[in-house]
Amino acid sequence: LEKMTDLVAVWEVALSDGVHKIEFEHGTTSGKRVVYVDGKEEIRKEWMFKLVGKETFTVGAAKTKATINIDAVSGFAYEYTLEINGKSLKKYMENRSKTTNTWVLSLGGTDYRVVLEKDTMDVWCNGQKMETAGEFVEDGTETHFSVGGHSCCIKAVSSGKRKEGIVHTLIVDDREIPEAVE
Repeated sequence: LEKMTDLVAVWEVALSDGVHKIEFEHGTTSGKRVVYVDGKEEIRKEWMFKLVGKETFTVGAAKTKATINIDAVSGFAYEYTLEINGKSLKKYMENRSKTTNTWVLSLGGTDYRVVLEKDTMDVWCNGQKMETAGEFVEDGTETHFSVGGHSCCIKAVSSGKRKEGIVHTLIVDDREIPEAVE
């Protein structure tokens, strides 16, 4: 296996189906560009006469659009920025924290990462979209599913404050799981 000698950037991107690692190789003498997603080669271009530009590819189960921008800073120095769905990684992750909730928990020695997409109410666990059953209850809604033989429920209750909106809580085996910060 060839050593990644021209590795210039590594990013971690948290999506609903998991945290993905994006690595970028840029050979500034040959113009070589290689993009790896989760260790798998997605793009390889050997001889590029233009050293600046962009590479676009997809990440994860939902085929989220990603673009690496290559810009010359000065002389032979380059800057590499990652965009997800047309937004800078920072902007994308800030927006994502408003549209999703993430919980990380361990059950019987196995680690699980549960993500709720608030706009669709889709629930993902360790990269799989879960089968869920929703029901209306007295103070809001409950979304039921199971993980590793454990019964799980995401409760959605109004906070009573307009600015906060709806509060989502994950309950596994009658135990509340604290939300993870990614």
